[in-house]
Amino acid sequence: MARLLELYKKKLLPELKEKFRHKNPMAVSRLVKVVVNMGVGKAIENRKILEDAQKHLGLITGQRPVATKAKKSVAGFKLREGNLIGCKVTLRGRKMYEFLDRLFNVALPRLKDFRGISPSSFDERGNYTLGISEQVIFPEIHIEDIEFTQGMDITIVTSGKSKEESKELLRLLGAPFRE
Repeated sequence: MARLLELYKKKLLPELKEKFRHKNPMAVSRLVKVVVNMGVGKAIENRKILEDAQKHLGLITGQRPVATKAKKSVAGFKLREGNLIGCKVTLRGRKMYEFLDRLFNVALPRLKDFRGISPSSFDERGNYTLGISEQVIFPEIHIEDIEFTQGMDITIVTSGKSKEESKELLRLLGAPFRE
């Protein structure tokens, strides 16, 4: 079983239930999914860049990414509706917990001048979004294999009813929030 999943079930669930005064353990906030998205605007000119991004995202998440298409045409970017412009992965269950464990404890501390992640990036439903500028911070990616650096957006979707519940859940799971 994933380390964070075991921690959640044995320790955090009763703690969160007591802190937020939930009568039912199913009402306690939990992680629903993690969506990792790479937007690759340069893929319009060079198809190989998108293939490399998909390969790297697959290595990082342990799951095969899905290519994303443009929803609108934008003449200024030479973009047509339906062009492939990125890739994404939706993680659930054990893989989600393993990915978050590696993100919080291995990848984020490898960032240069890392002082913690912003505690104000929650939306009104309690979901957290984080942007990373390089895929090199993940140990699965070897710097020799990279032709271009690519950033990614990571969205952590929770079942929390408020920002406070979701923030407390992520803090207890080990999210390195800035003070």
